[in-house]
Amino acid sequence: MATALRAALPAEPKAPVSERPDHVVVRFAGDSGDGMQLTGGQFTISTALAGNDLATFPDFPAEIRAPQGTLFGVSAFQIHFGSSRIDTAGDQPDVLVAMNPAALRVNLKDLRLGGLIIADSGEFGERNLKKAGYDTNPLEDGSLAPYQLLAFDISRMTLEAVKEFGLGNKDALRCKNMWTLGLALWMFGRPRAPIIDWLRKKFGPNELLREANIAALNAGHAFGETAELSGPLKQFRLAPAEVEPGFYRTVTGAEALSLGLVAGAKLAGLPMFFGSYPITPASSLLHSLARLKEYDVTTFQAEDEIAAICSAIGASYAGSLGVTSSSGPGIALKTEAIGLAVMTELPLVIVNSQRGGPSTGLPTKTEQSDLYQAIYGRNGDTPLPVLAARSPSDCFEVAIEACRLALQFMTPVILLTDGYIANAAEPWRVPRMADFPPIPVAFHTEVPREGHVNPYARDPETLRRIWIKPGTPGLTHRIGGIEKSYSTGNIDYSPENHQKMTDVRKAKIDGIARFIPEQALELGEAGDRLVVVGWGSTYGPIRQAVEHCRARGLSVAQIHLRHLWPLPRNLGELLRGFERILVPEMNTGQLKTVLRDQYLVDARPLSKVSGLPFRIAEIEAAILGML
Repeated sequence: MATALRAALPAEPKAPVSERPDHVVVRFAGDSGDGMQLTGGQFTISTALAGNDLATFPDFPAEIRAPQGTLFGVSAFQIHFGSSRIDTAGDQPDVLVAMNPAALRVNLKDLRLGGLIIADSGEFGERNLKKAGYDTNPLEDGSLAPYQLLAFDISRMTLEAVKEFGLGNKDALRCKNMWTLGLALWMFGRPRAPIIDWLRKKFGPNELLREANIAALNAGHAFGETAELSGPLKQFRLAPAEVEPGFYRTVTGAEALSLGLVAGAKLAGLPMFFGSYPITPASSLLHSLARLKEYDVTTFQAEDEIAAICSAIGASYAGSLGVTSSSGPGIALKTEAIGLAVMTELPLVIVNSQRGGPSTGLPTKTEQSDLYQAIYGRNGDTPLPVLAARSPSDCFEVAIEACRLALQFMTPVILLTDGYIANAAEPWRVPRMADFPPIPVAFHTEVPREGHVNPYARDPETLRRIWIKPGTPGLTHRIGGIEKSYSTGNIDYSPENHQKMTDVRKAKIDGIARFIPEQALELGEAGDRLVVVGWGSTYGPIRQAVEHCRARGLSVAQIHLRHLWPLPRNLGELLRGFERILVPEMNTGQLKTVLRDQYLVDARPLSKVSGLPFRIAEIEAAILGML
C-alpha cells in the first residue's frame, strides 16, 4: 500500500509528446516463481507515490507452481500509468519485460509495434527455447525487428551483484526480480527509498537476504544510470496526474471491499461477522478482513461453503451484520442457504468474486458469467437485490450500499465483483466517513399486550419485517425455511397464505427501486443514436471507447449500471430514447437478455469469455460497426 497527501498542483509547461509521454503501459512477465506479481506490486507503489494515476492487471496461472520455463506457467503483471486520467490497464504494452523465452512467446502478440522488449538473454538457452516452442533464438534471428530490443544477461548481472553475500546459485537468482525492478525504477524516474524500506521490513532480521535484495535493486538502477547504451533505453518522466486534493492510497478491489463492509457495519452501529471458505479469487477478502478485528469484525474460516453462509445467517439472526463471500462454484453450493436467508428475511451480504466457469473453470481468470445466477439462480421465487462494483475503488461505496439495502429491507444482497477487480489496484481518495449518512437499525423490543409476537410484522412503506434479537424478554419467536403465516408468523401451508407471502417478498424487493437513485448517463446525451450499456469491470474500456468515438463526432452515449436488480426505475424510459443499444459483457449476453426481458428493447450483445478484460479497441470497433 502507498499513501500520499496530494495538494493542488501548479500548472506545468507542456512538453511535446515525443519528449514526455502522457501515459505508458508496462508488462512484467516471467515464470510463476520469478516474482513478477511482487515486482509489479512494488512498482505500483512507487508509481502511486510519484503521483501518477494508474490501473493494474495481475495475470497469473492457476497452478501453484507450474513447470519452470513452460508456456502455461507464465505469470504477468501489467500497469498503465500516466499524468492524465487512467481507466484501464491498457490495451497494448509499450514495454515488455520478458524474463525467459516462454514469457516472450506468450506476451509478444500483445506488444504494440515499435514497443520496447527488455529480455534476460541469460535465460534464452537451448532448453528454455525448446520448452517455449522456439526453433531458433528470437533475440538473434531477426524475428523481433518490428520492435525495439534490449537483451542483456540479467541473470549473470544479478549473480555478480549479490556475489559478496555467499548465496547459493538458486537463492541468488531469486533476487533478479529486484534487479529488474531497479532498472524499471530508473527508467521512469522512481525513487528506490520506499522499496528499500519495504525490503528491510519484509526480511527483518534476515540480514543476508535483505542486503542481497537491496544490492540487486541498486545494481539494476545503476545499470540504467551508467550503461553506455545507444537506442531504446531512455529515461521517461511523467508529470503527476491532476487530481482532487486529498489523502490517497493505492487499493485493490478486495481491500476496498473489506473497508467498505466494515464502514457499512460501523454506520449501522453493528458488529460484523464474516463467514467464508477459501476460494480463488475471493480469498483475498478473507485475508483483508482478518486484519481488521479491532473494528468489531469476527472472521470465521469454515470447513465448507455451506457452513460459511449458515454461520453468517446465524450471526444475522443474533443481531450482527452477517457477510459471506465466494466465487461462482462456491455460490452454487451456498444456494440453498441463500433461499433460507430470503425465506427468513434476514440481512446478509453475499460477495461473489466472479471467475471463468463453469465448474472449476478458470480459477485465476476473470469473467462476468454469474449474473443469471445472482438474479435467478435459486429454487422457488427468491428475489433479492443485486449490485455490481465497476472498479477497485468503487468497491468501497458499493459495499456500503449493499449493507444499507440488506439492513433497510431485511434481505440478503448479492454484491458482484470479479477476478480483475479483486486483484487490480488503483489510487483511491480516502473519503471522510462524516460524509456518509448513518444506516438506521432498530431492533424490535415491544412486547404485545396479548398473544405472541409476529416476527413477520412489516413496515408499511418498505415491507421490511421486524428484527428481534434472540433472548429479548417476552419476544420468543420462530423463523425458518418452512412457509410462515403472514398474520401470525406460525407455520402455514395454505395456498392463500403462500400466494400472499410470495407476493409480499417480491413486492419488497421490487419496491427497492423507489429507494435507489435514478439511472444517469455517464457520457453523452439522451437521444444519441447509440448507447453502450455495461456493468461491473467493463466500465473503464467502455468509457474510453465512448470518449474516443465522441471525440470523432459520433453520436454515442454510455450507461453503467450499479443496481442490477431491481433495475433503476427510469432505465426503461432512458433506453427507449436511443436508436440502438450495445451491451459489452464478459459472458454470452446475460445483461442483454435481462434488458430485453424487462423492457422489450433490441439490445445487442458484445461478448467476450477469454478470461481477459475487454480492450478499448474491441468496444470501439463494435460501436463503429453498429453505427
